[in-house]
Amino acid sequence: MSLSFNVPVALSRLALAASLTLASIVAVQASTADFVRGLWPEAERAGVSRQAFEAAFASYSPIPQVIELTRSQPEFSQTVQQYIDKRVTSAQANKGRAMRAEWAQTLAGAQQRYGVQPEIVLAIWGMETNFGGFMGGNNTIHALATLTQNGYRADFFRNELVTALRIITDGHVSPNAMVGSWAGAMGHTQFMPSSFMRYAVDYNGDGKKDIWNSVPDALGSTANYLKSFGWRPGETWGYEVKLPQNFDFAGARQLDKAPLSQWQRLGITRVSGRDFPRAGDMARLYLPAGAAGPAFLLLPNFDVIKRYNNSDSYALAVGHLADRIIGGGDFATPWPAGDYSLTKAQRAEAQTLLNRAGYDAGSPDGVVGPRTRAAVMSYQQRAGLPADGYVSGLLLERLKR
Repeated sequence: MSLSFNVPVALSRLALAASLTLASIVAVQASTADFVRGLWPEAERAGVSRQAFEAAFASYSPIPQVIELTRSQPEFSQTVQQYIDKRVTSAQANKGRAMRAEWAQTLAGAQQRYGVQPEIVLAIWGMETNFGGFMGGNNTIHALATLTQNGYRADFFRNELVTALRIITDGHVSPNAMVGSWAGAMGHTQFMPSSFMRYAVDYNGDGKKDIWNSVPDALGSTANYLKSFGWRPGETWGYEVKLPQNFDFAGARQLDKAPLSQWQRLGITRVSGRDFPRAGDMARLYLPAGAAGPAFLLLPNFDVIKRYNNSDSYALAVGHLADRIIGGGDFATPWPAGDYSLTKAQRAEAQTLLNRAGYDAGSPDGVVGPRTRAAVMSYQQRAGLPADGYVSGLLLERLKR
């Protein structure tokens, strides 16, 4: 078979493609110009100066990588063990100790002023940016503008964008030095602009709240943030504990939060063997890997850490890293071998298998609620297993047999 090539036709197609590309570029530029122009009245009402506004949007165009991150965030399942093992390492703890020595005066002053222990502030710093090693490479104004212009949670990010412009107007940082994550979290400890406005402090007294270049400002701001959400000075985040034989998991789930003294009456003890310092402290039981893994009684400060990132895995990693920085070891109870976190489809599969085996897990929708947990507990009781109601990879593998 021979191939023929019509030059005039080919050239016309190339010309058409070029004109379409040029047209699309012009359209994007026009849309961007309209977006920036339409943002100015709102920014002006918020106290943003025209000079700061123009400087912030100089050379702005939407960032394709930011748009991609909003559209192609793959489902990724991690157990709590996998999450913590990746983030809390001996190397990270050693680096935290080195930073504690380097910034001892700042941390001690922040503790005196805000009541937050140095190791907690250090652990958040380590978790957020590896102690300033990577604060994100995106121009914050351009990233927030990209999200807003493309309609991704537009109201939320528009407010953050205008707030970021006000931070520049107030002289805390220049537009080019305001860098952070693709979603607008900024500086050593990753404040969103709205959090910066509420909680950032000029700890070093130079007239700027500079969480990008001033470690004292960043650490002081983090301590102030935690204090503002009710950090209890001198108290820890929680305790690793040991459960007694034949523990009543269903009763514990109904109990939810209770004084440590009540948990003690149920046979729960600290793995260290020491007494709880304050038996009246309210706590909740947390079993991140079910009965087969470490168990914790979580105190009010754990929930304060979650105000930074509303995730039990995150808060446990912060607490554990803090303990490691001050000389603590790994968890006393090992994680169960071979476990894995389930995707929504796998959770639905587990529900289907429970239903087929005669345990009413409800509609196989992949959402684990009280009905599914009750079915799991019934299955575990009949199988002679600890009836913790924990839905995991190990449970699914057993149901498949």
